[in-house]
Amino acid sequence: MTGKYGGGAFVLMYLGFVVVVVYPILIAEIIIGREARRNPVGTFSRLTGRNPFWMCVGLMGVVAGFVILSYYSVIAGWTLDYFAKYVINFFADKNAEQIPAVFGDLVSAPGAQITWHTIFMGATIGIVIFGVKEGLERWVELLMPALFILLLILLVYGLWKGDAGAALKFMFYPDWGKLVTNELGEYTPRPMLESMGQAFFSLSIGMGAMITYGSYLGDDVRVSTTAATVAILDTTVAIIAGIAIYTILFAYHLEPAQGPGLVFKVLPLAFASMPGGRFVAIVFFILLGFAALTSAISLLEVVVAFFIDELKWKRRFATLIAGGVIYVLGIFSALSYNRLNGVTLLHDKNGEGMSILDSMDLLANNYMLPLGGFFIALFLGWFINEEIKKRQILEGQGGEFFYRAWNIVIKFIAPVAVAILLVFMIDFHLGLGIFGG
Repeated sequence: MTGKYGGGAFVLMYLGFVVVVVYPILIAEIIIGREARRNPVGTFSRLTGRNPFWMCVGLMGVVAGFVILSYYSVIAGWTLDYFAKYVINFFADKNAEQIPAVFGDLVSAPGAQITWHTIFMGATIGIVIFGVKEGLERWVELLMPALFILLLILLVYGLWKGDAGAALKFMFYPDWGKLVTNELGEYTPRPMLESMGQAFFSLSIGMGAMITYGSYLGDDVRVSTTAATVAILDTTVAIIAGIAIYTILFAYHLEPAQGPGLVFKVLPLAFASMPGGRFVAIVFFILLGFAALTSAISLLEVVVAFFIDELKWKRRFATLIAGGVIYVLGIFSALSYNRLNGVTLLHDKNGEGMSILDSMDLLANNYMLPLGGFFIALFLGWFINEEIKKRQILEGQGGEFFYRAWNIVIKFIAPVAVAILLVFMIDFHLGLGIFGG
């Protein structure tokens, strides 16, 4: 999206949403999760005396997990495909024109799409069934730092061999006009809406994941510090990856607005030219696939926790049913760019149809997650007992000034900002013309 919406202005808008809107709501999700010690639906049930409206807010987070994981698994499958291709040295005889075209061949192949989707969802279901803590946490502690170090190596390589000046200018020099106009010079709020949606998606806000993780958090952990650590590390990794990719992209004079396949088109060019590039690529894509797996487990865990807590299902049964439904739903996304290429679910204001995968992404990122975050901000700002908020933030954790500042943001700034952009979003996608475009 940074490439699609002109670089620096989008990045700065994204950072603004992370700081002003998403970080305060992240704190809010952790607070209510730790207070209730339940899944998203159970959390709102316990804190509101089974108020049906607020339980539906929690249920929306569970549904968002269903939707997101269904197409996320397909995208994650691409990393496994590239890992396999590097293992068999598939790119050995490919030149700079052929390498980016490999990605198009992948998404247009229905068999490959479904195969990798099946493998990835199978691994996700298996880990959630047989225990997250003992197996996954130990590997995360080893492999996530390894991925971060590898990203730093790619960053240094890109700054050394690539076009660092063009990349840094693109990433951090804002062209504010591109945030409100499209390539035809017409008004559009879409880049602002997408930046907010990406901030919610990247930090897992509005999908129940942070409520679920908050329910596992110890009472001695400082909520504000934990939330800040998550937000800072997540954003830092995103920026490092962006710089590493764009230094290489501009060195090869490629177009930045290539969509979600950018990493699969640009980084292989770097691997092809660097010493030991094939080995680096193998390590990179297996680590990237593992990072995707940890995110997928988070999403499935939210859904499974709901079935276990609310319907009293056994973990194995809940995981197989939830994972199976998500897997079947994901098949439609896997076929979006091949067998079902002409099938559209949603349309933009001009009546142009969107593929199944793009429609699912739009529905989740731009509507479900911001809407969930909006209601969580309202709940923490105006409906939850004030003593709960104070105890969760102040008791041996934070200062009075921080609590007051956060309380103002969660009451007024965050919900108002999200509400305004949601109205803009609805107006834009439905073409109502309320705001003139």
